[in-house]
Amino acid sequence: MTNEHTLVPENHVDEELLSEHFEDEEMETLADYHRMASLHYAQAAKHHSLAADADDHGHDESRNSHAFLAYRHQLVANQYAEIAVIESDDLGEEVEVSVETEHAA
Repeated sequence: MTNEHTLVPENHVDEELLSEHFEDEEMETLADYHRMASLHYAQAAKHHSLAADADDHGHDESRNSHAFLAYRHQLVANQYAEIAVIESDDLGEEVEVSVETEHAA
């Protein structure tokens, strides 16, 4: 049984993310953090689909590799999303105002 889902450095799933997008030190706006979170969530979804396909074909090693990469992308996406929220001063102010308004009523 061949493992047609074996990961190689040229894997199209991560190639675009790694080659076209900037490094963390180049982040200039909150939108940049949101975009990076979105890209990593999309990569996680692709790896989950590939893991499911590998599992359907009985490729345990490939399934495990894709599942790990999906989880790693999800963790990175969560970090970018958290940075975007933490760095957003406006969001914190809106949440405080809405909570104060609810308690006053």
